[in-house]
Amino acid sequence: MAGRRRVDILCPCSAGGHLLQLFLLRDAWAGLEVAWVTHEKDDARSLLAGEAVYWAYGPTTRNVVNLVRNLRLAWRLLRTLRPAVVLSTGAGVAVPFAWLGRLLGARVVYVESLTRIERPSLSFRLVRFAASRVYVQWPELAAAAPDAIYVGSVLDGAC
Repeated sequence: MAGRRRVDILCPCSAGGHLLQLFLLRDAWAGLEVAWVTHEKDDARSLLAGEAVYWAYGPTTRNVVNLVRNLRLAWRLLRTLRPAVVLSTGAGVAVPFAWLGRLLGARVVYVESLTRIERPSLSFRLVRFAASRVYVQWPELAAAAPDAIYVGSVLDGAC
């Protein structure tokens, strides 16, 4: 992490489906400076080739050591990159970045996973209070999470 470089948007998310869903939204921030935080996996290396990427520690599920490591990573990156927005689709990587991002003055936007139809995920429940906005991709979930906004899914182009 050499030098201080400001970004407009910081996108922390787990590799796999969370990363793919966030990647599908990239036209929404065309022309802005973006940096990614995800797990170092084949899909992440392929999708994010040529992008500014920082590798998070995993696994994040029920792993306190990696939670602490990701908290330290979030603190360091958020202070260095100074994003205006922290945008995430989850999962565990999102939580420390959302809360520390909010603490440091960034707007936090969370998009619940497409796989969550009727009940919000644990990440959603942990991040929603730090978020300026939370989006869901199913009207059924919007009914279960009244503070969430439904505008469609990343797959139907409505977002």
